[in-house]
Amino acid sequence: MHRPAQRITRILACAAAVPVILVASGCSSGSGGDDDADGGKTPSGSSSASGAAPAKPTFGKLPQPCSTLSKKTLDDLAPEAKSGTTGKSDDTSLRGSCSWNSLDNNGVHGSQFRWLNVSLARFEPDASRGSADQLAGQYYGKQVAAAKATEGATNAHTQPVTGTGDEASAVSYDLKKKEGRFKQQTVVVRTHNVVVTVDYDGAGLAGEKTPDAGDLMKDAQQAAREAVAAVAEANPSSGGSSPSASHSSSSHGGSANHSDTSSSSSSSSKKKSSTHKTSH
Repeated sequence: MHRPAQRITRILACAAAVPVILVASGCSSGSGGDDDADGGKTPSGSSSASGAAPAKPTFGKLPQPCSTLSKKTLDDLAPEAKSGTTGKSDDTSLRGSCSWNSLDNNGVHGSQFRWLNVSLARFEPDASRGSADQLAGQYYGKQVAAAKATEGATNAHTQPVTGTGDEASAVSYDLKKKEGRFKQQTVVVRTHNVVVTVDYDGAGLAGEKTPDAGDLMKDAQQAAREAVAAVAEANPSSGGSSPSASHSSSSHGGSANHSDTSSSSSSSSKKKSSTHKTSH
């Protein structure tokens, strides 16, 4: 006897892993306090004790979060997501996020679930706390630590990521729930004064095969590279391109509308899913 699609959709209301960064009212789970909420922003004209104005940050703005990934990447990683959901932020010039929910219900054969989230945090210099890059570096460390300390995580593994931004780390772990075993991948990247956090969560439900964590991690790193490139593309005169910023700007041009899907898929993590609401 198989589960109806309605039940599968309902049980997923709380199924997805909690993201490392929650962009709402300028707060994040890895922020460590309100002093990070404004990205180190100071009133214009403020200066250091020596009288010198803080150095201008490399990146002065953020891209639209839901436009950071190409249509092809979204078709591969979250094929059943009809659109991205923009997270709330008190200041979109400093904080932003977008998430995609994808669930492919295959009836008696079970379902494949995917949840993808891209979060962006930009920092301004602060005369008393440090440069924009320094503040971003501190926040980067907190994001990695928060991912490693996720409650209930098992088989946790952390590894450096090369060729992406100025510093990058990937954290993978399992979360066992009554609906199935969820494979969580978090990639955190600092590119100058911006920190990009990508969370990618996959699970096989109701008898479907659990996705391969290695495949999910490759996909998460690809998404992180595209998001970092999107930051550079949003600041064409910054001169702050990173090793990952060679991503073609044309790939973002059509990403505003993510409702279209394609049948292309290059790994087991890049298939299946159907939209549902979650309480991230």
